[in-house]
Amino acid sequence: MTLKFSRLAALVALASIATAASAQDVIRIGHVGPTSGGIAHLGKDNENGARLAIEDLNAKGLKINGRAVRFELLAEDDAADPKQGTAAAQKLVDAKVSGVVGHLNSGTSIPASKIYFDAGIPQISPSATNPRYTRQGYNTTFRVVADDVHLGGTLGRYAVSNVKGQSIAVVDDRTAYGMGVADEFDKAVKAAGGKVVGREFTTDKSTDFMAILTSIKAKNPDVVFFGGMDAVAGPMLRQMKSLGINAKFMGGDGICTAELAKLAGDAMADNQVVCAEAGGVEGEQKKAMEAFGERFKKRFNADVQLYAPYVYDAVMVMADAMVRANSARPSAYLAELGKSNFTGVTGTIAFDNKGDIRNGALTLFTYQGGKRQQLAVVR
Repeated sequence: MTLKFSRLAALVALASIATAASAQDVIRIGHVGPTSGGIAHLGKDNENGARLAIEDLNAKGLKINGRAVRFELLAEDDAADPKQGTAAAQKLVDAKVSGVVGHLNSGTSIPASKIYFDAGIPQISPSATNPRYTRQGYNTTFRVVADDVHLGGTLGRYAVSNVKGQSIAVVDDRTAYGMGVADEFDKAVKAAGGKVVGREFTTDKSTDFMAILTSIKAKNPDVVFFGGMDAVAGPMLRQMKSLGINAKFMGGDGICTAELAKLAGDAMADNQVVCAEAGGVEGEQKKAMEAFGERFKKRFNADVQLYAPYVYDAVMVMADAMVRANSARPSAYLAELGKSNFTGVTGTIAFDNKGDIRNGALTLFTYQGGKRQQLAVVR
């Protein structure tokens, strides 16, 4: 008799748990980044930023339309490959996510954006900087960092006015991001009175740069700019050293990571590298960013690589729009997302009519003793 009663009590308890769970509305948010391949460390950094945001949202016990909600993260790997990126996008659409944070790369974000637009699903990229991403006329497309016009242009002017580059070689990896930031850098150098003595290209999978570096060495530049990612920049710096090229090395956010020093090893001299991260905080906002870094390390036993705080804020601003719209349906909260004025870890997030962040910041860095050192925040 006692055994039967215990079983009955257990069944009742399980039913109560199931009823409580079903009383919560589940809101699925997708994240896409390259968690395999040469820049998997950046993709995992982004994904962890999204996971931390989801955990924090669930800890708040939010209600939407009077009902308790629970957020779930659906994470996909696009391996920084456009075809895999569109396949991941379609998978998230089929899973009926309420929104997507991603992709990391411009080359995957741009083709995927058409899929999300056709499905009416908001997409916020935390790191895609190619201008074309938000210039396609899609009202579902947003980003929380400055674009390559700002990024490449600022670096180009800095190369001439601050680094005092007189002869500058430009290399890109032929991706949407790499070419875009290199083109803007090239234009800004020339506009500032600098001279581009050579334009070379490689790929985002290459490991041997001796041919293009030999050509560059013959032009004796005092600055080499690379449009691409740290996985390529590190080996390129090693081969520059082996050829005796002592030029300053500049690049955008793709190389501006904690991992670059490890990838370059002893080939990177102090203050040799100047790079810019799309984003940046000043004053009191630094405390919020530092606190985020501490929480992130405690949760994942890893330092922030680059964009995790921007991913975190992108998830948060999406959830904030849902709360203000009193709905997680994309068609219902999309308009509120466009009206956002949200203070996050990375600063104030508000979008213009293209979906670009207003008054986007850039942070210039160099490296000393293998550690990034901030030079300046510019807007």
